[in-house]
Amino acid sequence: MIAAVLQRIPALAGQPISVKFATALTAHRGKLLYGAPVGTPVHAGSHLRRREMVLDTWLLRNRTELARIFVHEVYHFVWARLGKTRRSLYEELLNREIEARVPGELGWSAEGMKLRLTPADREDRTRRWRDYVCESFCDTAAWMYSHARTHEEWTLAESYRKRRAACLAHILKEGELRV
Repeated sequence: MIAAVLQRIPALAGQPISVKFATALTAHRGKLLYGAPVGTPVHAGSHLRRREMVLDTWLLRNRTELARIFVHEVYHFVWARLGKTRRSLYEELLNREIEARVPGELGWSAEGMKLRLTPADREDRTRRWRDYVCESFCDTAAWMYSHARTHEEWTLAESYRKRRAACLAHILKEGELRV
C-alpha cells in the first residue's frame, strides 16, 4: 500500500526512513506513546533524527486514511530538509491567509494549532507559530497527493487550496526532494 502512495508524490532522495506500525498511539508531553493510558490519541508520529515513522495499525484497515497520514508524515521529513528560503515562501502564504482572516485548514492538527495562535505568535515567530506552519505544510501535501475527493478535515475554501497547491508546486519543483 505504501509503495503505491510513493508513486503519487514527487521523487524523494535521502537515507531510508523506517516505517513501523503500533496500536493505540498517543502524544503526551512531546513524546509518542504506544498503548499508554495518557495523552492525546494520534494516527501517527515521526522521529526525524532516528528517521522513523510510526503509524497506528488502525490505518491498515483504511487505505485512503493510510495514504493521507503517511504522506503527511513523509512531509515532516521534507520540511526538515527544505531549507529556510523555501520554508519562508510557505510561511508568507500563511501570513497572507491570517491577515485576510481565512478560516479553515487541510487537517485537524493544523486547524487546532491555527485556532490557538495569537497575533504575538505570528509576529514573534514563536515555536507555536513555526509548528503550525510545519503542520499546515504537511497537511497541504497530504491533501495534494491524496486520492480522496473530500474529507471532513478539509475545511479550507477551494480558492485557498488552489493557492496552496501552486505554492507547494513552486517550492517542490527543484527535482528530487531530500528527506
